[in-house]
Amino acid sequence: MMQRIDLRGGLPARADLLRLMPRAVGDVSHAVDAARDLVDAVRQHGAAALREQAERFDGGAPEHVRVPAAEIAAAVAGLTPQLREALDEAIRRVRAASAAQVPAGSVTCLADGAEVHQRWQPMRRVGLYVPGGKAVYPSSVVMNVVPAQVAGVGSIALVSPPQRDHGGRVHPTILAAAGLLGIDEVYAMGGAGAVGALAYGVSEIGLEPVDLVTGPGNNFVAAAKRLVRGVVGIDSEAGATEILVIADESADAGYVAADLVSQAEHDEQAGSVLVTTSPAFADAVEAAIPERVAALGTAARLQTALDGPQSAIVLVDSLADAATVSNAYGPEHLEIQTADDDAVLADIDAAGAVFVGPSTPVSLGDYLAGSNHVLPTGGQARFGSGLSASTFLRPQQVIRYTPAALAEVAPHIVALATEEQLPGHGAAVTERIARS
Repeated sequence: MMQRIDLRGGLPARADLLRLMPRAVGDVSHAVDAARDLVDAVRQHGAAALREQAERFDGGAPEHVRVPAAEIAAAVAGLTPQLREALDEAIRRVRAASAAQVPAGSVTCLADGAEVHQRWQPMRRVGLYVPGGKAVYPSSVVMNVVPAQVAGVGSIALVSPPQRDHGGRVHPTILAAAGLLGIDEVYAMGGAGAVGALAYGVSEIGLEPVDLVTGPGNNFVAAAKRLVRGVVGIDSEAGATEILVIADESADAGYVAADLVSQAEHDEQAGSVLVTTSPAFADAVEAAIPERVAALGTAARLQTALDGPQSAIVLVDSLADAATVSNAYGPEHLEIQTADDDAVLADIDAAGAVFVGPSTPVSLGDYLAGSNHVLPTGGQARFGSGLSASTFLRPQQVIRYTPAALAEVAPHIVALATEEQLPGHGAAVTERIARS
């Protein structure tokens, strides 16, 4: 049975509420030391370390760490028509939604001859991580690659763990998705070592360092991203997936149960949380879960996740309180299934992605909604956001002033520079005024 947290009778102070939120016990910090050893090994020993780590953690050392182009082409050719059609449609939808995330440039005229231009420049080169442990995720290829392409990134390297069932090669469906998107730089590597390889490069296999690493993974991948942050940019320290559902007695208990189960099947540390105003509804959802778990081949993993400390049913007095609880939790995925979804949505300020109404399950966002499924986890939605085209863009300010415009503000610059005891700043301006 899922644990219950009863917050009826008044919510605690925010600090206490944050402490009460259900979380997995083994967070990213517990994986940092092990990840550091793996990253350092790759930094010092390159491809040899990657092969050793593949033997130890993945599907065995690949024959080629960099996947040959012919292997990618063969994977595309081997797609079933149904899967190719699904991938093509996912690509189309994510590309359309990502295009709306590219900000337009602008020019602000502060006075005659005084302009500040805002422009958005794409990253030069990025590394995209596609997990491959308990399942295969061609959808993650789409979610990483498409916004980078829309942003205008010119150089993209994709990494994914070698698979034992495929002779130490990257899963063919991952390769096929990359091929459909025109990505030909793919490496058979996974875990913390792969993140280190992207950050520092491995010259012997032709892998140049990247400027940004994105993509979901386990706690060791997240820990490695924490370690290389500053050497490269990262999107977020995405850990195990999570879902929070706000629902009242008007919702369908079967739908909610199915959605809680859907995310729990990702990983034993996946979090499934229901926040509801109705104890009777909570009972109905909990009663509907076992049959759905038993019907799936992932039942053992599911049960571990649902019974874990990261999953819970939370009882509250009102939907306003439910929104407060959700904002404190900062879910990766938030579903709202109530009698007044828009009123609840208006109170939400922290969520990676929000799925509104009974016909909008998280599974839709995982594949075909057009939104991106690479989202902040572990409460990071309180201060971070999901992957988008803007992740791959850097805002830059370009300043253009004429001599007359500079002369107009020169006295103010000198006054501020004098106050800050930086006379050279003022002199850099007054010399120009004197010679114009």
